[in-house]
Amino acid sequence: MAEYYDFRTLEERWRNQWEADKTFAVSTDPTREKYYLLEMFPYPSGKLHVGHLRNYTIGDAIARMKRMEGKNVLHPIGWDAFGMPAENAAIQRKSHPATWTMSNIDEMRRQFKLMGISYDWDREVATCHPGYYRWTQWIFARMLDEGYAYRKSSPVNWCESCGTTLANEQVVDGACWRCDNTVVLQEREGWFLKITAFAEELLDGLDGLTDGWPERVLTMQRNWIGKSVGAEVTFQVEGGGEITVFTTRPDTLYGATFMALAPEHPLALKLAEGIETEREVKAFIDEMAGQDAEQRTGEKAEKRGVFTGRFARNPLNGELIPIWLANFVLIDYGSGAIMSVPAHDERDFAFARQYDIPIRIVIAPEGGDDKDWLAEAESMTDAFSGDGIMVNSGPFSGQENRGMGIERVVEELERRNIGKRQVNYRLRDWGISRQRYWGSPIPVIHCPACGPVRVPDADLPVILPTDIPFPEDGKSPLHTDPAFYEAACPACGGPGRRETDTMDTFMCSSWYFNRYPSARCEAALADKADLDYWTPVDQYVGGIEHAILHLLYARFFNRFLHSIGVTSRPEPFARLLTQGMVVKDGAKMSKSKGNVVPLDEMAAKYGADATRLFILFAAPPERDLEWSDAGIEGASRFMNRISRFVIGSLNRLKGAAAPATPADLPKELADIRRLTHRTIERVRGDFGRFQFNTAVAAVMEMLNGVTGHFGADGGQGEGTGGDAVLAEAVGTMLTLLYPITPHLTTDLWSRIAPEAPLWDRPWPVADPLCLTRDELLIVVQVNGKLRSRITVPADMSEEAVKETALNDPKIVESLGGKPPRKVIVVPGKLVNIVA
Repeated sequence: MAEYYDFRTLEERWRNQWEADKTFAVSTDPTREKYYLLEMFPYPSGKLHVGHLRNYTIGDAIARMKRMEGKNVLHPIGWDAFGMPAENAAIQRKSHPATWTMSNIDEMRRQFKLMGISYDWDREVATCHPGYYRWTQWIFARMLDEGYAYRKSSPVNWCESCGTTLANEQVVDGACWRCDNTVVLQEREGWFLKITAFAEELLDGLDGLTDGWPERVLTMQRNWIGKSVGAEVTFQVEGGGEITVFTTRPDTLYGATFMALAPEHPLALKLAEGIETEREVKAFIDEMAGQDAEQRTGEKAEKRGVFTGRFARNPLNGELIPIWLANFVLIDYGSGAIMSVPAHDERDFAFARQYDIPIRIVIAPEGGDDKDWLAEAESMTDAFSGDGIMVNSGPFSGQENRGMGIERVVEELERRNIGKRQVNYRLRDWGISRQRYWGSPIPVIHCPACGPVRVPDADLPVILPTDIPFPEDGKSPLHTDPAFYEAACPACGGPGRRETDTMDTFMCSSWYFNRYPSARCEAALADKADLDYWTPVDQYVGGIEHAILHLLYARFFNRFLHSIGVTSRPEPFARLLTQGMVVKDGAKMSKSKGNVVPLDEMAAKYGADATRLFILFAAPPERDLEWSDAGIEGASRFMNRISRFVIGSLNRLKGAAAPATPADLPKELADIRRLTHRTIERVRGDFGRFQFNTAVAAVMEMLNGVTGHFGADGGQGEGTGGDAVLAEAVGTMLTLLYPITPHLTTDLWSRIAPEAPLWDRPWPVADPLCLTRDELLIVVQVNGKLRSRITVPADMSEEAVKETALNDPKIVESLGGKPPRKVIVVPGKLVNIVA
């Protein structure tokens, strides 16, 4: 059927016309309803393959449909061009990151255009362009002004393979998010952003996203922020000093039989200095420095520790308890120290049994408060973490622990000034310093006299030099380039040293959606009127893997910008769609697994439209898609069927009148009109839920019905009103398919109505008169198995439908002359007979 569908010629023709006419360019227009559609922008680290395309095809289908609904649609694209993905790819190819990145941008831009993605290319941005990262630096500088950016020395996640620090969110199961190398803790100085200052806002804001975001993402963010309500308690160290802990279980204070510190805790080594445990403590600290959080705290990790030789006093009962270092205590949660209650915490219980530490029961199950608790503790096989009655707890014994018990303990701590109510978060401040070259410079100059001084706005951007040699080992040349790091202090004018670390790549992607509304604005991050009109993003499309990286950081940035008056709305994305992966040979399609399907190869063999059609038809967007060569061949055959049918019908379509109502048409034509409008109704609902697979299936069923009457070439079914019904059906199919297969549908429509582009047609609305049916097809089952189908008048009573079904010859035969035990009628759908 190739003669009906010359995709190479027609796809190129319409691509060129859309680009020349800037068909998809938009401007701020307060008189129109806006719709901001955005897919997460890509790393330009190589060519696109079909696994990448799914995200952008989903977004493009939505954008094209929303334009037909009359919306003013902003659909931009850009490049997340800085950071390790691009730099590592350049190192592998012995290329300069700037050269490699820009060549990839050129190639991926060509591929997006090849696939007909309807972007407003006038708004294209690249995070490695000085005109963009000027504003990334400005945001950092404003955070510094407002006290949300600071510098400190702390244990950080270090990836030796990438040669840089990582944020907590970039460590996945103890490994680097980018290269899967094991991550270790190292003490380093760097810049941090105080995301924790927005923890409560970020948590509360999730409640306003329940209608538009997947519950799974909301849950992941809530868990990552990790709000805990409890008490902060101070333990005095015997011999001097104190240790503060946070606990969600102040009701168990009387059961604390030891304290546990993270090996990285500032007191860890000091506690053992000068006593016999010092050597053993130091060896344990050194050993733990080489282990990541997963190795220390995972389900299979052995509970390990060392006694420091020192004791602390329980502030409520005055008892001295030993201070241990433990591998399961992490420095980046709470204070890095815990009070350990082995009777009521499974982790503490295992540790206590391992090192023969006493166990004291202080919470008893309901009705069990008169037992011998010393004997009970000796025989325990696991911790009791449930609710109950406080025992062995001095004046608090007899209280319900989760009710008045916790409240009374906290009141006593505050009365004696040895503790206070406290809310803690699992969320940690974001370390953004990276010891790499390919990133936005941090706009700070270190002055011996003034300390760190931010670069004035007038001197931004601090330019990343691209004309310096890039070492093959990937180490940043900024540290050794005097032309870059030598700078005068902006405060005193004296000699200073420019910061040579660069920013985490997620800095650039945490605000890019606010740049698109006025991408060429030079006076500000974006024009306020443009931001007010376009934001928030109405629909964001991207992968679930970004739930606690990009999506959390973007919400943080937007809330900061809102707090200083840059943005009008605190949340950046009203709705979120997280698409599934593209899978081939049982694994996610990726270059590292060697199972990619080249995009250019598919476009050359089957065309952009057939490729898009298969991707959207093969699975619902939120589910994984299994790549199938047979599937894309089927999509190609369907495209040819559509082309053959429309081209064969052309003489009957041009100038056809509006069709008559079903009541005024012969039954066969009335059925076609009803099919047309039922399909409109189905597809409208499917698009509203982004169920493109069922939308395509509906049009395929419609094509079967229409060609069943008019023939595969559209040459049958002539008669009164036939051409009008045919024209309506063809126009509907082309319009409904346009967001998914824009090239062919546009081309076919141009042959019918060359003066009116398909993209300017309104999205169809079903005619209620065409949704009513004169007759219904009813399925008849016997004992749950399909035995027949009957056609009945739409207004037939249930009793009459039952009788008709029972008198059907096939049903009479199935029942063998025996009366049914029960007959169930589902109105308008089926009759189920129980024999």
